Amino acid sequence: MRTIILTGLAGAMLAGCATGGDPRLMTFGAQRSPDEFAILPTGPLQSPPDMAALPTPTPGGRNLVDPDPRADAVAALGGRVTAERTGAIPAADAALVRHAARGGAQEDIRETLAAEDLDHRRRNRGRLLERMFGVNVYHRAYRDQVLDRDAETERWRQAGARTPAAPPRPE
Repeated sequence: MRTIILTGLAGAMLAGCATGGDPRLMTFGAQRSPDEFAILPTGPLQSPPDMAALPTPTPGGRNLVDPDPRADAVAALGGRVTAERTGAIPAADAALVRHAARGGAQEDIRETLAAEDLDHRRRNRGRLLERMFGVNVYHRAYRDQVLDRDAETERWRQAGARTPAAPPRPE
């Protein structure tokens, strides 16, 4: 009986050491279930004024009634949708872009951050029982990088910055 228990315990410990591949980010893209936010309603059907002016359909191409959330966001923020689609920076926004990139811009920032995140999570994988039972250690791995929003709001207020979007101070 003792041998069976020890064998079972050893098997469970070995199973806990196995990994299912690279650690996954806790993002919407990392989920395995369908993404309900990816389903967008189409616009109303439109009849063009001239049927001869319609472009030739392209397989996999965009329909005129397909929603374009990125362009909608650009328009809602006061940008120019045509400039966003072409990738050109409008002259009115050039000063803003220069100011935002004054410290330099790294072209491969997403890949760099993903590699650094993977390395950080590999070094902070969790304890043996956490790995064995698949407990999520994501929040503990990043505990020292969490921003305390209340303390940060108070720090900015004491520095004299306006914080109109933050809740008022408790009285």
